[in-house]
Amino acid sequence: MKTKINIANIAPKQVFWDMDISKLSTKQDKALIIPRMLMATTKETFLQDITNVEKLYTTNEIYVILKNTKERISNNVCRMVATRYSKPTFLRYKF
Repeated sequence: MKTKINIANIAPKQVFWDMDISKLSTKQDKALIIPRMLMATTKETFLQDITNVEKLYTTNEIYVILKNTKERISNNVCRMVATRYSKPTFLRYKF
């Protein structure tokens, strides 16, 4: 993982509206950064969004963090990530 990347240059600023993004550490705050960077993704933007996350984190880190997050990640994002990494599908919300 590269720790010297300024995430303010690649992350969607609207999903970090409630904090100073320049103060986040890619290492210490990955449990917040990963889900937030994918929070607003859609089927159309997923490839670009996940590519940006993959610049910072390994596929395993992304999968595990999303699988265990309490952030509001849609089930569609969970499915797309699982499919991309050929891992078992997981859901954030169960009905």
